[in-house]
Amino acid sequence: MGSEAPSDPVWTTKSVLASLPHPPEENSPSPVPFFHLLERLKTTKREGWRRFGIDKGESISDHMYRMSIMTMLAPPSLASRLNLPHCMKMALVHDMAESLVGDITPKDKVTKPEKARREADVMEYISKNLLGGVPGGMLTGEGILQVFNEYEENQTLEAQFVHDVDKMELLLQMVEYERANDIDLTEFCHVASRIQLPETQEWAATVLKEREMFWKNKTDANGTNA
Repeated sequence: MGSEAPSDPVWTTKSVLASLPHPPEENSPSPVPFFHLLERLKTTKREGWRRFGIDKGESISDHMYRMSIMTMLAPPSLASRLNLPHCMKMALVHDMAESLVGDITPKDKVTKPEKARREADVMEYISKNLLGGVPGGMLTGEGILQVFNEYEENQTLEAQFVHDVDKMELLLQMVEYERANDIDLTEFCHVASRIQLPETQEWAATVLKEREMFWKNKTDANGTNA
């Protein structure tokens, strides 16, 4: 769920910042205030799992970390066409706005345009108010904003791959939570049909096959014990 209730008439980055006990210092020449903001990605949980009683599940940064590692292992036929360091950067940036927006799910009834507006607002804030005065480096404020926008537009091969990895990471986590908690998370399986590239479709097929075998073995075991 977002940092404010979905029914709020106008969500703004400023309104969320005003609610924080220690909002980051703006217009600093140091990246330290930005580093503090990133802590919220470590502590904000991915909300989709909570509805199934998984209250101590993954954080947003947990999700993005595994995504970044997954990009490093792109299948060779795909890796030869990709800028892999750029993909890693995109994986680490794509959900950065959730540090203030929160993890909005379809159950929150926030429209896609409104969700996009909120995230764009936060990324503008990060780019200009937190990193605008910080001396250059690999991840300047403008660079972060460009990578985020590239992901959102989903036109480049790199963006398409990272979108696929985003869905793949969810499928992996789905199966892992099913195994650990003995619960059926079929609701999340549909994301596999939205994976775009053949190479990542193969990854998804492998995970879904694992899942099929897990439930088959469980059913067989229950039948034996009956």
